[in-house]
Amino acid sequence: MKTTQNATLVQRCKKNPILTRDDVPYPVGTVHNAGIVKHDDRYIMLFRSHIHNGRSIIGKAESRDGFEFTVDPAPFLTPATEGVFAEYEAFGVEDLRITPIEGEYLLTYSAYSRYGVRIALARTKDFTSIERVALITQADLRNVVIFPEKIGGRYVRLDRPHSEIMPWSIWISYSPDLVHWGDSRMLIKPEQYHWDEMKVGPGAPPFKTDSGWLSIYHGVFKTMSGVVYRLGVALHDLEDPAKLIGVADRWILQPEDPWEISGYVPNVVFTCGAVPEDDGTVKIYWGGADTVMCVGTAIIAELVQLCLDDPREPC
Repeated sequence: MKTTQNATLVQRCKKNPILTRDDVPYPVGTVHNAGIVKHDDRYIMLFRSHIHNGRSIIGKAESRDGFEFTVDPAPFLTPATEGVFAEYEAFGVEDLRITPIEGEYLLTYSAYSRYGVRIALARTKDFTSIERVALITQADLRNVVIFPEKIGGRYVRLDRPHSEIMPWSIWISYSPDLVHWGDSRMLIKPEQYHWDEMKVGPGAPPFKTDSGWLSIYHGVFKTMSGVVYRLGVALHDLEDPAKLIGVADRWILQPEDPWEISGYVPNVVFTCGAVPEDDGTVKIYWGGADTVMCVGTAIIAELVQLCLDDPREPC
């Protein structure tokens, strides 16, 4: 099955945007960049919002169908007020990802403070109580997504360090205990004069297909009037995710709708979550212009085939 050059791989929901600040029962300026997972036959969305001092918190919304969400009356995660987490979350918590693994859900999110940004790890079993586990990176690093099962007896993650030495790229790391990480190596770097030539970063946590682990990532291109954030896909070997089967040369989604082109940060589609379904489709959720939440559906086999049929040259 070949994917044509003009194929529309992601079908936008006609009800987009599916969540805005007007749907939140407490004062916020934005709703965007949400982790999503299915839990007890309900979709759980943990979304980022700017509050009115400009810093970020995490809210929670639920849905039966993955399209119409109801927001909880209070935020789900706000900066800690004591201990080491308070020191490193003082400026806000952002862009949370959710990974189901071993009967619980791992939550990774960006913690901002006067020391920069680093990644915090928390866990929950019911999305009612939450336990902070550890700060799992030094500064300056963002966009950590954890694979939903151990591979070779170890936890595996993708991340994106900030670096001025080379373009911002996607790396892979391993851990025996979720706290100590190492054996890191670079996997995907920006392609010169491509849609992601400025930087790339992990988006939604990878999910398993018959052909490999499929990961959806974001790529950034600099234009004369600012940057454009788009989404792409990569396919990793099931037993060795550091082995890339293919990174699609073309993007799968770019800003097109008015609420993606105009907003708090214009020309942005940014994903932190995707839910594969039993019917062979995947719901992909993205923040539009760092202002609203949107969703679309894609056929998993077509995303996989794009990686196989139209891959870019290896790094």
